[in-house]
Formats: sequence, C-alpha cells, structure tokens
Amino acid sequence: MRSRGQRHALGAALAGGVLLGTPAAFAQQKQLCASLNLPHPIYGAGGSAITNDLKGVGAALSKLSSPVTLLFSDPSACTGFSGFIAKKVTGDFKYWTVDPGDATKIIENTCSPDAVTGQEVAFAHMGNTADFCPNTTLPSDVGDFTGPIQTVNVITGSGSNEASISAEALYYVYGFGADGKVPPWNNPAHTVQRTSSSFVQLFLAAAIGVPPAAFKGTVSETTNQSVAGDVATFGTNGNGQDAIGFVSGSTADATKGVKTLAFQAKGQSCGFWPDSTATARDKVNVRNGQYFLWTPGHFFARIDGKKKIVDPDVANLIGWFNGTVDAPEGLDVAALTIKAGDIPQCAMQVTRDGTAGAISSFAPPVPCTHYFEKNANGTTSGTVCAADADCKSKSEPKCRFFPTNATSGYCEAY
Repeated sequence: MRSRGQRHALGAALAGGVLLGTPAAFAQQKQLCASLNLPHPIYGAGGSAITNDLKGVGAALSKLSSPVTLLFSDPSACTGFSGFIAKKVTGDFKYWTVDPGDATKIIENTCSPDAVTGQEVAFAHMGNTADFCPNTTLPSDVGDFTGPIQTVNVITGSGSNEASISAEALYYVYGFGADGKVPPWNNPAHTVQRTSSSFVQLFLAAAIGVPPAAFKGTVSETTNQSVAGDVATFGTNGNGQDAIGFVSGSTADATKGVKTLAFQAKGQSCGFWPDSTATARDKVNVRNGQYFLWTPGHFFARIDGKKKIVDPDVANLIGWFNGTVDAPEGLDVAALTIKAGDIPQCAMQVTRDGTAGAISSFAPPVPCTHYFEKNANGTTSGTVCAADADCKSKSEPKCRFFPTNATSGYCEAY
C-alpha cells in the first residue's frame, strides 16, 4: 500500500517534469547536516510523538548564550530506535531555531545525513519500551529512561457530530474496514493509520485487539503530523463525518481542523476525553487514570558499566526532561512539555505497568499539580509561595518550585 505522502511526492515529480533519480531531482536535495556547522549538535531519532516537545526545547536551546542544536529524525518509534542501535539513521533531521525578527516564532529546518554512511545519533525516544517493538530487545549497553507522559488520541474532523468511540468500535473500524460497518467511519478512503512500527499504532493495537500489521486504514502515514493533516482535510470533504485517525496527544492539540474523541476502553461504562471537556487542555482524565490511552515516554541512551549515560549532553537533555538535572537559566523544559500537550511525571496521580499494562495509584516524589495547572490552563487554584511558611493550608503545606531556580512556587500536598 503506497502512502498518501508517497503518492503526492510522485505526482509532484511527474507534474514538474522531474523523474525521481534524475540529476535535476538530486539537485533539489536538502543540505547535508554535517555541512551546516550547526552549534553544538545533539542528534536523536525515534517516533514523532515527541517531536512537538523537542521543537519547543530545541528552539529554546538555540537561543542560549552558548547555543545547542537539537536534531531529530522521526520516521517512527521502532524504525528510529533501530537506527539508533545500528548507529546509522538515514532519514532527514528536523532542527529548530527562532525567527530573528520575532523571538516568539519557531522556525523548523531540515537537513539530510550522508546518503551512504547515514548519521549516528546519541539518543532515541519512543512512547514504548524496546520490547514493544517486534523482535526487539534492549541491548545491555543501552539504558531506558522514563520521560514525560504521552497520550494517543483518536481524532476525527472538527465538524463531526460524533463525540466518542469505544475500543470495540475501533476493533471493527481498523480490523475490518468497510466490512466493519461502523457508521460514520465505514469509508476506508478516509480511515487513516500509521505504520506498524509506530508507537501510536502499536499502542492502539494493544488497546483494541487488532494486530498492528493488520490495520485496514487505506491511507498510511509515517508521522503523527501527516495523519492529523489527512483527517483535517478529509473532515472537510464530502459529509465531513467519516474521517478518523489516531495521533499523539501533542499533535492533536496542535492541529486545527481535528477534534479528539472520548475513548471508552474495554470494561469501562463510558468514554473519557484526555481532558475534563472536549476543549479543555488540563489532562485531568489522564492524570487520574480514567483515560486509558496514555503511557510514559522512553528515552534511550548508551550507558557504561555503572549504568550511567556515556554522552554528557544526552545525560543533561534527559535529566532536564525527567527533572533530575537543573536546566540552564531561562530554559523551563517542564513548561515547554506542558505547552506541547504532554505531562511531566510530577503532575501524575497514577502509573502503569510497562507500556500498556494495569493502571495503579502513584505519588510523585515531588508533586507539581498547581504548576501544571498554571501552565496548561493559565490559571490555578493553588497558592503562590516563596517558602513553606506561606502555605497555610494543612492539605497543601509544602512550597514546591518548578523549575528549581524559580523565585516562587506553589503550595502542594507534600
């Protein structure tokens, strides 16, 4: 099955009179990453679920007094991880800078690795553990480090009349296509899927009981962003009701023209949005465990015999994301993570076994509930504090600072 992106690329080449493989086509290739002399580059690869998080962090790193360039190739979770293990990633890399005339505007740039040797990357990221990828185990010299919480969102066009979908309905939509007879999602031409090596497809497959390689979506895309774009487009064609796909929560939040459906997992009596309402961004139902389609992200890096990350730049990057290393002045990775649509572990009240296992209660070592609310919603009911003495409520007696170099914090439960 040829992907929609491949069909468009081929059509554009033919329409422009350029056949793939001709000198003219090669002349249009992107610049080699190695030729750009980018300041302090850090290369990574993996799934596109983390791309929006890396976009904000990468842009912020490019503005530091000693700039850092974060480059990421996102073909799919398992494909990117395989390239990391093989020390050879062949796909294009994205990296981010800010507009010199508008510091609030992020510019996404791309470059290519050497076509023959590829590019060795220092880290990988997936929404799943290594063993969730087919025929894959974690090498002994690679460490798995938990990152921000990510969701998988089932999306349809923003004009759809539908509000929710169940795991059983998705079983028929993606397991049987048109033969599944689940209105309005019985048009395979507007049923979008990812590749079977992507985190979102592997995870949804486990949740609905359809093998990831057996999905019946006619349109197959390599990134979350492409899926969201397809659903937004299909949602405006025809009756605007039959478009369906699934993407990372950060992509769903960032894409106009789509909306997230409430998801009713097996054994649940009703569906839940990731947030308290269809339009909120508070991730309440993820943080309390009622929304089922979530899991901690995973960073992977090479480690030494003492289980320490070998590359100090990668050790810092992962530490900034999981809160174990203080970020440079002016870089608030947790706030950028929340803005992108993901959740720092400090805001969670639940955890789960493995990638898609049982959900249970969780008390983060250093909670950040009100900090999360403030960054996600713009407001919080929490009390601003400079020290524990400012926290008068017995239920929230501890002043917590995020980031740790902030001048004020919020009163938390402990």
